Amino acid sequence: MALPAAAFAQATEQEPAPAATRDRASEDDFHTSGDRSDPTIVVSAVGVTQLDVLAGTSVMQGVELQRSLDGQLGETLAKLPGVSATSFSPGASRPVLRGFSGERVKVLVDGIGAIDVSNTSADHAVSIDPLTAERIEVLRGPAVMLYGSQAIGGAVNVIDKRIPLRRLEEPFHLDARLGANTAANMAEGGLSVDVPAGEYFVFHADGSYRRTEDLEIPGFVASDRLRAELLAEADADQADEPEEAAELREAANLRGVLPNSATETWSANAGAAFFAGESNLGAAIGLYDTSYGVPTRPGAGHAHGEEGGDDAGGEEEEGEEIVTIGLRQYRADMRGELALGGGFFSQLRTRFGFSDYTHTEFEGKEVGTSFDVKGFEARAELIQNQRGTWNGVIGTQYYFRDFSAEGAEAYIPPNLTSQLAVFGLQEVAVGPVHLEFAGRYEGTEVESQQLGFMRSFDSWSGAVSLAHETASGFRFGVTGSRVERAPSAEELLSNGPHIATQAFEIGDLDLDIESAVGVEAFLRGRIGLASVNVAVYQNWFSNYIYLEETGLEEDGLPVFQYLQDDAEYFGVEGEISLPLIDSGPFSILADLRGDYVRAKLDDGSALPRIPPLSLLGALEAKTERFDVRAEVQWSDSQTRVAAFETPTDSFTFVNASVAWKPIRGDDNLTLMVQADNIFDAEGRRHASFTKDFVPLAGRNFRISAKASF
Repeated sequence: MALPAAAFAQATEQEPAPAATRDRASEDDFHTSGDRSDPTIVVSAVGVTQLDVLAGTSVMQGVELQRSLDGQLGETLAKLPGVSATSFSPGASRPVLRGFSGERVKVLVDGIGAIDVSNTSADHAVSIDPLTAERIEVLRGPAVMLYGSQAIGGAVNVIDKRIPLRRLEEPFHLDARLGANTAANMAEGGLSVDVPAGEYFVFHADGSYRRTEDLEIPGFVASDRLRAELLAEADADQADEPEEAAELREAANLRGVLPNSATETWSANAGAAFFAGESNLGAAIGLYDTSYGVPTRPGAGHAHGEEGGDDAGGEEEEGEEIVTIGLRQYRADMRGELALGGGFFSQLRTRFGFSDYTHTEFEGKEVGTSFDVKGFEARAELIQNQRGTWNGVIGTQYYFRDFSAEGAEAYIPPNLTSQLAVFGLQEVAVGPVHLEFAGRYEGTEVESQQLGFMRSFDSWSGAVSLAHETASGFRFGVTGSRVERAPSAEELLSNGPHIATQAFEIGDLDLDIESAVGVEAFLRGRIGLASVNVAVYQNWFSNYIYLEETGLEEDGLPVFQYLQDDAEYFGVEGEISLPLIDSGPFSILADLRGDYVRAKLDDGSALPRIPPLSLLGALEAKTERFDVRAEVQWSDSQTRVAAFETPTDSFTFVNASVAWKPIRGDDNLTLMVQADNIFDAEGRRHASFTKDFVPLAGRNFRISAKASF
């Protein structure tokens, strides 16, 4: 479904629209230009037409997705307004939305949860390969609670075609991606094939592979502050322990390459769908496998060596310093759409997902800790037929997770989480004003038989929005919301060393339900030739749950503890696109994006890992066959820090790309050459636990190709 910019977020559920309402371009990014100057965007829509409760929507597809593609979802989306990334390592980076991460950001695959453990810890990779994505939708604002209370900060929905989305009117359909870069000596490729079988069936298969070596970085591995600390410690040890002092200096002077940051990822999926009129039923099975290094804080081996005493030999100590992670997920999915005719409801939509997930942390060659998750999520929605100006959707959702961990660093005991929810969203127009309201009830139960622990939580959430649209199509409005979230098993039950994050994490069995009251004002549409999308928001939290360093040490690791306090978030984010020249076959577009978040506890102290002010400005020239873009990406310093948190310096990246469509009049093949961080500047993301020893990539040249036939 194509939507005008004046209705920039007409979406509730991110599952594909009915087959009868979609055209070829809207569902295949290879047939879509991804032109940001075009006032038409693609958002998967269900039930409602003017959803302003969802006040911020970004859709990445086409050329922009090809330009931004990375092995992890967080890095792929980091240039969008209001988005940062955890950037724990090149192999693990999850999106940060409006300063929220972890349990407050929901990651979805075609509208259903990823069912992995990337939300539980920053070192856990997202089990979704962006290489196979058709498009990615970033959803912010209170209406995202329809996906679950874990989406207070927003949701990221990855649309792929593992379950075919439409009938095929061609003998087969082939999509392919290839890419390589210099910063990590990366090579990647993805291929998908759809084949019809008679009038009613479509079969699908896809696979992908990506390999990177240790990441090339500008300057030193350690930040200036960490280097100063290591060198000072070396000077103090010089007289009594000269060998250890030399090791500390060597660690402080590591530069040029980020050790133990290589990755290798592959995936394979197969699916099929049956289409009959406006109804369809489909299923898919798949496998995602990745292994990646976890960079270690320089000098950490020195500290552990002191803990180990004389019995810790050099070879054993070196093995303890090298941590790698192997992750494998088997997944099964089902999707159904049943047309119900012209009664009160027009359609029943169902979505199911099952995951068998294993995540193993290796210390050297030895297995350290294994995490196993078996999870199931089901969702059903009844879409209402429009009655005058009134329409909407009601639904229910069930989630179950069986989590277990084994090993020396099994810092979370085995536990079960179950959750049952009902939700609804309604919209009605009253004269020139659109009124929308949404609600969700969620019953959550967390149990650990090992600890003899069980707690149940009942949470209620709701939102109301008023919006007005001018005769020219410009929309503005305000949303009020109250959202509740039950504490997760990790926040409740953690108690032990976590070697991958190099922290001793402690939960709190007595945590209460977290709640937030929010207000958000937004405007979007056309102002003259410019396309504008801006939101300003404020959230007041009660019993806000956060992980903070305590300044203590346990087992030679810094202690981080889950705490609870009142908190406030204020933010503004937006994007303005202005065509400077538009003369038919040639155009130049100016693109400005920015976001700012300020978050604090009730006593005025800063919350940890809040991204600073960021801005991105770009000029993009387009012809029928070329797309040339130059951009400046700036991140401010972050000096408002929590206790025991270090400040982060500002950085500026300059990037450029040229996309070429060699077949005249046909977007089926796009070749791209790009240069990122042209001036080899050092950059570190404040949202990262590892920012002081995991900088972003240095100068990087990349080539890529995408094809669709």
